[in-house]
Parts: sequence; C-alpha cells; structure tokens
Amino acid sequence: MELRKKFLKFVVPSIASMWAFSLYTMVDGVFVARGVGETAMSAVNLSAPFTSLVFMVGILLATGTSTVISVALGRGEMEEARNYFSQNLAVTVCVSLVLTLLVLLNLERAALFLGATPDTLSYVKEYVGTIAVFAVFFTVSYNLEVQVKANGAPQVSTIGVASCAVMNVALDALFVMGLGWGVWGAALATGLAQVTSAAVFLAYFLTHRERLRLGRFRWNLRAYRRILPLGLSEGLNELSNGLVIFLFNHTILRFIGEQALPAYTIISYVNTLVLMTMTGTAQGMQPLVSYALGAGRRRDCRRLLRYGLAAAAVFAGLSFALGKLGAPLIVGAFLEQSSAIFDYSVSALRMYAWSFLAVGFNVVFAAFFTAVERPVPAFTISLSRSLVLLAASLMTLPVLFGDRGIWFSTLVSELGCLVITAGCAAVCFRAG
Repeated sequence: MELRKKFLKFVVPSIASMWAFSLYTMVDGVFVARGVGETAMSAVNLSAPFTSLVFMVGILLATGTSTVISVALGRGEMEEARNYFSQNLAVTVCVSLVLTLLVLLNLERAALFLGATPDTLSYVKEYVGTIAVFAVFFTVSYNLEVQVKANGAPQVSTIGVASCAVMNVALDALFVMGLGWGVWGAALATGLAQVTSAAVFLAYFLTHRERLRLGRFRWNLRAYRRILPLGLSEGLNELSNGLVIFLFNHTILRFIGEQALPAYTIISYVNTLVLMTMTGTAQGMQPLVSYALGAGRRRDCRRLLRYGLAAAAVFAGLSFALGKLGAPLIVGAFLEQSSAIFDYSVSALRMYAWSFLAVGFNVVFAAFFTAVERPVPAFTISLSRSLVLLAASLMTLPVLFGDRGIWFSTLVSELGCLVITAGCAAVCFRAG
C-alpha cells in the first residue's frame, strides 16, 4: 500500500505537469485560429515538429541523467548524483545554443523542410525563428523539471509547469488578441512562458540544497555513454509527437491538400494531450523504478510497472471516449461551425481516436525498460512506434484506403508496436 501511495504521489503531479503543457499549447492554437486565421493555425502546426525537437534535446539529456541520478541516490552515492546533475545542466545549455545558431542560420530551409507552403512560409519562419531564440529555456526548463522529480519533489514540477501555462495563456491573450502581433506574438508568448518555468525550477534548486544542488563539478563526459542510451527512448517518445505531425502534414499535403491541414492541426493538439498523459504516467513511475533498482528491490520494480500499466489502461479508455464523444466540442473550440472543414474535422478526429486505446502501454513499457537500464528494448519500442511503423502505415494505408487510411494509420502502427513490446517484455522478464 505504501508503494502505491508513493506511485500516486509521483505520477499525479507528473500528469498534471504534462496536462498543463498540453492545454496551453491547445490554447495557443485557439488564440492563433481566432485571432489570425486557419492558415496561421496550420503554420503553427507545421512548426510543431521543431518545438518537439527542442524538447527532445532536453528530455534526451534529462531522462538518462535522471535515471543514473536516481540509481546513485538509491545506492547512497550523493556526491556522484550531484556531479551528474550539475554537469548535465552545463551540457544542456551548450547543446541548446548550438541548435539555436544552426536554425537561425538556415531558417528558410528549415521552414521549407517542415512543409511550409507559399501561404504559410512567412508564418512558419516567424514561429520557428522565435522559438529557436528561446531554445535554451525550453531544454533547461524540461531538464530541471525531470530532475525535480528525481530529487523527491514532484509537486514542484506541477508548480513550474502551471506557472508556465498561466504565463503563456496570459501573454497569448495580450500579444495575439490585444496587440495583434499574430504568429510572432504567439511564439514570443510561448518562449517567455518557458523562461518563467525555468526561473521557478532554478529558484527551487538554489534554495533547496539538501540533496541535488547546483555547483562546481568534475567533467565526466564518459558518463554519456550510459546516459544517452538511457535517454534515447524517452527522447524519441517526445520526438515522436513531432515526427507524427511532420509525417502527417506531408502525407495530407500529398493525398488531400492544404485545405485539410486545419483538421489535422486540431487532431495533433488532442493527440499531444493524450500522449502527454501517458508520458506523465511513465515519467512519474520512472525515478521510483530506478531507485528501487539501485536499492536492490526488484520485486518493487515489477509492482510499479503493473501500477503504470493499470493507469495507462484507465487513461486509454477516457481518451477514447473524449475523442469519440467530444469531437464536435473540441473542433468547435478552434473552428466556426460554418467552416467548410468543420464536419470533416469531427469525422477525422473520431477515426483517429481509436489509436488512443493502444499508445499508453507502449510508452509505459519503454519508460520501464529505461528505468531498469535496459536501453535496447526501450529504444526498439520507441523507434518502432515513433518512426518505423508509422512511416510504413502512412506510406501504404492512404494508397489503399484514401484519406481514411491517413486517420487510421496511427492505430495500425501502435498495434504493431504492441506486438514488439510484448516480445521485448517476454525476453527481458525471462532473462530476469
């Protein structure tokens, strides 16, 4: 019973943090759609894979570091844990600044690669260029949020992300609706919101120095041979959302046309909410599993996995019901009912919602394998669901079934990944 309470103590704030992120991105889309127009909302969606890439950099470094920190804390190696923490923050800043420079020097190429059309090119350049300037705050904020959980204070992650959400919504209202700054204003609001959450987390670590703390460290870059493989799975889970949007956008442009992009933009916001719910469950479970592993309590690792899968099952059912029954209300938040694309968007969302029944189990298992330092099965699951199977589905199903094949492709890829996940679990559990 005590372990279950601890699981809930970590998972509930983690999910709340993910919900806050998902909801403020949805609100971002609502303001752009209402304040600028459907074309601008499509441009923000075309830019979304870049935002996912920025977050992926933060998660790639944060998740692997969180795992080795939690294992070190479980073993009582406090100084080693602190060294990992401080070094990783410095590495995160350096990598983020390099990413910013590369994007700003190749802004138009990046926009065209993302799928910008003549109508959306200027909007995409505004959004991506602005987000790139704030990339270091995105990665540092997410990095510190994950480490807050490893430090035993998951409630602080909720405070940080909630402050980010409130700031983003308030600035969206001011910049987009009040001052008429359009897509650039929406991107600026998002960037400044990340500055806010980064400040909250930095303030926590500067005032709570009992366990992890910022300070001098000794360089140990060899540690990234262990950290990067461990973080790759969760990084791909985050990037998968951007890859899904990227692949869908290009497939829609090819098989349906630009007029259908608003429909998928709405679907991508809902998909982000569902995926972040599952990711929140996985990330809340992860430090507990790693700590139990470091302390030699393998039976607790299995129990925590069962709790994670049970939570994923509950959220899968709720997400499916939201997509099927709530589709008209969700679409209505973005589009006028008189819009030519309204009814089609409702129908597309209802078809896509079937994929919500499967995604959580793959995400939880991938996180579990990362937490117990099994990077190969974790990477296999994440790569399969985020790229290989989805790309194969989008290449074949639209050819066979037209636009309906596009909306059911995620379901097919997630079900295929479940088979791979079951195989990985059978092999790993048999090996002990």
